[in-house]
Amino acid sequence: MSRGRVRIEDGQKRVRVYLGGQVIADTTSPKLVWEKPYYPVYYFPQDDVRTETLLPTEHTKRSPSRGTAEVFDVKSSRHTAEQAAYRHTDSPIEDLREMIAFEWRAMDAWFEEDEEVYVHARDPYTRVDVLQSSRTIRVEVDGVTVAESNKPRFLFETGLPARYYLPKTDVNFEYLTATDTATHCPYKGTARYWSINTTGDAHDDVVWGYDTPLRESQEVAGYVAFYNEKLDIYVDGVLEEKPKTIFS
Repeated sequence: MSRGRVRIEDGQKRVRVYLGGQVIADTTSPKLVWEKPYYPVYYFPQDDVRTETLLPTEHTKRSPSRGTAEVFDVKSSRHTAEQAAYRHTDSPIEDLREMIAFEWRAMDAWFEEDEEVYVHARDPYTRVDVLQSSRTIRVEVDGVTVAESNKPRFLFETGLPARYYLPKTDVNFEYLTATDTATHCPYKGTARYWSINTTGDAHDDVVWGYDTPLRESQEVAGYVAFYNEKLDIYVDGVLEEKPKTIFS
């Protein structure tokens, strides 16, 4: 269902959230609320939250669509997470008035069923497919070929352009420098990055790879991908138009 700019659906997974080794909330009836443009937030029925761990604060959280929320600190026996929970008691959306949400990063761990989930709640409409291909992918940077392969693996993820993952043996690492950057994805896992320098001007963090990707993305383990948005990528000899995304 949709309420103004907010989309709300009933979740089908058991969802638990932990703080300081304690279960703070545990429900089989979550609401998925698309507060963010790219992924949902889990809201828990009040009866499925250990409300004795919620300490009222003087802070509020305002939303033009969900109304003003009261904000709570969350206190376990070992730790207190400040301003880590909120409830839209007077929301114009009736479905949310008795629901409680938590700031993802403020909590220690999240589980969908018995599997830990990282970064944010998974969108049930996001799918990841990895397919082996024999198309030739060539990556050029400042006119220099830094990678070329006819054994790529294409990763298709809902809402994003196809990503071309190449075997490391088909990449000229002479031009790549590892960086300290790491990003995290609830569908793929933790990625590490490289910059490219062919002419003296560095292109920072434009190559990434997953050493130990999550289950649905295991086929790209040990491969690396290049930002379509920022580099010249040829598919079967044809220069691909740079897509416009949040990473452009």
